[in-house]
Amino acid sequence: MSKSPAKNSQIEVVEPIGMRVLIRKDEDKKVTKVGIHLPDKIEIPTLTGRIVAISAQIDRDEDYPIKQYDRILFNPKQGIPVDFEGDNRLFVIPVEDIVAVFRKDD
Repeated sequence: MSKSPAKNSQIEVVEPIGMRVLIRKDEDKKVTKVGIHLPDKIEIPTLTGRIVAISAQIDRDEDYPIKQYDRILFNPKQGIPVDFEGDNRLFVIPVEDIVAVFRKDD
């Protein structure tokens, strides 16, 4: 007889606090732009990702024109990994480590 999860089980979420955002780092590239396949042991740091969640403090601050799902370029030095997924691509980073936001030119 197997146990089933409780019907009222809640999904755990990560909400950044202070001047931080939660980002999902883009996957590391295994092929260069010219088509050269890189060995698995070579790691090129990925500096792009998508914003998953924004702290309430940043959401209210008009000085930061970022929103959920924006694609960003960021400095990973102060990123804190969130051990929430198997592939561990979630990080909490200080908002000042976001150096650019990718926007489509309309």
